[in-house]
Amino acid sequence: MPPAPLRLLTRIARRLRAAIAPTPEISAGLWLQTLHHYPFLAALPLADQAKLRALSAIFLQRKEFSGAHGLVVTDAMAVAIAAQACLPLLHWGRPRQALAWYDDFVGIVVHPAEALARRKTMDAAGVVHHYNEVLLGEAMEHGPVMLAWPAVAAAGRGGHASSVVIHEFVHKIDMKSGGADGCPPLPPGFMGTSGVRAAHAAWHAAWEPAYAHFREQVIIAERFGGEWPWLDAYGATAPAEFFAVACEAYFVHRERFGEEFPALLPVLDALFRPAQAIQAK
Repeated sequence: MPPAPLRLLTRIARRLRAAIAPTPEISAGLWLQTLHHYPFLAALPLADQAKLRALSAIFLQRKEFSGAHGLVVTDAMAVAIAAQACLPLLHWGRPRQALAWYDDFVGIVVHPAEALARRKTMDAAGVVHHYNEVLLGEAMEHGPVMLAWPAVAAAGRGGHASSVVIHEFVHKIDMKSGGADGCPPLPPGFMGTSGVRAAHAAWHAAWEPAYAHFREQVIIAERFGGEWPWLDAYGATAPAEFFAVACEAYFVHRERFGEEFPALLPVLDALFRPAQAIQAK
């Protein structure tokens, strides 16, 4: 912990910044345009919409957007990304406190289409294989976030519970625990637990069987022509991807997510709505 004089100076500096730079705003027209395009944002209670608008405005003040391959990132595009990125933080305290979860990076790179990333892997025999991976988004630990604009614009459309923005920013939250592994830092008293070890035990007790069952569903669909699960099959590739895909569905289509994953709904409520989860007990 920093010494007392340093903490005092830090508080003074924050107050000065707040006084000199007033809280930014997103225009009413631009915000309404965003809500109209993304029904899962418009479905939020009015109080949550107002809070999300304020949170998104501060997010925009802190981040730098750049377009790849000549793409011009408009204000509407930036607000659409900010609103979805801030949705997971909505119930995590005051705006500046909540946005501290994204303080390890500044840059957001928006591509006009899917991006190709050059990858390499080594097989069991030690042979290195090179391949191209098609990306709709990518979050780099302590680095920028990359997003493909068509995927951003398509969030929640066509009955799909998808949001590439939520997916990548949930990865950022997950990385706060020391790498994306599908278990983000958990709040004190998570699920009524009394310590970090118990909190992680409660988390894994819910997620491990859900992930195993989901992987089995995807394998049956791929190999034996079984019915494809509602959730994006990409979630079957790793626990971290299952967590991110599940969070997309939780925020975009909460009701259906609760039907498909009744054991995970209260766990995500305890993570993303901690105060409400405590009151419900």
